[in-house]
Order: sequence, then structure tokens, then C-alpha cells
Amino acid sequence: MSKPEFVYVIYIASSPEKVFAALTDANMSEQYWAGNRVVSDWKIGAAFALELKRKDTDITGKVLEYDPPRRLAYSYHSQDDGMGTEPPSRVTFELEQQKDQVKLTVVHDGFEPGSKAFEHISYLEAGRALRAHWYEGAERGAA
Repeated sequence: MSKPEFVYVIYIASSPEKVFAALTDANMSEQYWAGNRVVSDWKIGAAFALELKRKDTDITGKVLEYDPPRRLAYSYHSQDDGMGTEPPSRVTFELEQQKDQVKLTVVHDGFEPGSKAFEHISYLEAGRALRAHWYEGAERGAA
């Protein structure tokens, strides 16, 4: 039995350079990710963090690949809801220019069977609503 993974593909009317910057720049990520920021110096082996607006950083990892503007990968370790004891998973972004748009492929894999982290980020795959804790309360104007 293979380990679970998510694969997402989206097409963005932009350039690979702009999309890559949006994935790696703290100020840009804050604009599209509800005030949350990606933080790293993006050197291989360097620390990665997703600083959540509503509390201390609870998603951390290490930069695994950095090849602008084509490929980015980092380990992903959530500290939320008792998941701190689980091994980190991996998130990989592949960017491909296709005429006047970018094909962005996101692969989130490396989950152990029975992973709580996998359950928390699933939707159709798990048959239940997506639990994105950093958005909870945003629709009510929570800070």
C-alpha cells in the first residue's frame, strides 16, 4: 500500500518568477494567505516556518530544494492538535511556463499511514470538510 499524498494543479496567468516570489516572499504570502507568512532564507537545509497570524508559529520545516523559478520543496511539520510527535511531511512546488500562464503543481506527500496531519488537510480524500485552522474565525473578522 502506498503512502497517502495530495497533488494539486493550478494554472496562473503570471510568470514563473512572480509565482515563485509569491511562494517564497513573506510579505507577498501574507497578502494571499489571510495574514500568514512563509519565512526562510531559502538556503538548502535552512529553517522554514509558516508564521500564523493568530498564534505563534506552529508549522515548521527545512528547505529541501530551492531552484528558482522552477522548483521549491520543504519539509512540513505541524505542531497543532497533537501532531508534533508525527514525522514531517514534504511539500513540493513545480512551476512550468505554458504560453502566457504558469502551471503550478503542488505535491504534499511523505505522510505515514494513519497520519493526523494527512487527515487535517484532507477534504474529498477523507470525505469530510477541510480543517484549515488558520482561517477559522476569519469570516467573522477575528484577529
